[in-house]
Amino acid sequence: MIDRLAAMRAMVEKQPNNPLARFGLANELLKAGHHAEAADALGTYLASYDDEGNGWLRYADVLYTLGRTDDARDAAKKGRDAAGRYGHGGMVQEFDGRLDEWGE
Repeated sequence: MIDRLAAMRAMVEKQPNNPLARFGLANELLKAGHHAEAADALGTYLASYDDEGNGWLRYADVLYTLGRTDDARDAAKKGRDAAGRYGHGGMVQEFDGRLDEWGE
């Protein structure tokens, strides 16, 4: 069986400036329940890639899970803006729902 988390870590080590490798690592970290490390990986990914919303949604959710509510709201707002720029109306609604739920 392939250890996907180890494979993604190795890929990021070989290609540290590859934002999609970092996004893949973040997803594997989320699956494994490594929330703090996933938040770091998503933050690095988002700083270097014009994400259309999906990465922002994952980032906002993991920040909220970590109790970083203000940061989660900020990420959700940025994600909503990105989703809107790319015409992803359904995702804009997801962000609006999160913001309503989180008291924004």
